[in-house]
Amino acid sequence: MNWIFGDNINTDVITPGRYNMTTDAKQLAGIAFIEIRPEFAGQVKSGDLIIAGQNFGCGSSRETAPIALKTTGIRAIIAKSFARIFYRNSLNIGLLLITAATDGIRENDQLNLDLKNNLLINNTQKTKVKITIPKMMIRLYREGGIINYLKTNGLTALSDFS
Repeated sequence: MNWIFGDNINTDVITPGRYNMTTDAKQLAGIAFIEIRPEFAGQVKSGDLIIAGQNFGCGSSRETAPIALKTTGIRAIIAKSFARIFYRNSLNIGLLLITAATDGIRENDQLNLDLKNNLLINNTQKTKVKITIPKMMIRLYREGGIINYLKTNGLTALSDFS
């Protein structure tokens, strides 16, 4: 399933402050979008995609927002653009963010994310969109974030990204 959101979805909407009283990832996943999509936490399934407009993750540097979304099991967030700090926090934990044209994608469209060929395939609408994912994002996504990457590969492996 695809979860459709508009422009300027801020971190306070993703994990609202009044519910954000824990660092437990599972509890954070349970409050994701609670005020604007209360059904999200109970219905999201592993492998689902979040589709959004511009400036996803704007607002405060709330690290709980990407943690909550990753813990729900979503495969990736595909948006027209991302707020810089949300992008960085997501990169740190290995949450896959993809910048792409998202106009016209519907919640019930059957999407295939082909990372090998850098394509977002909409099987329902019979369209393909070329996506660009930085090498570092893919590597950290596969490794589970920067800490896991460094534990596995050591500090000198950061030269892989230059």
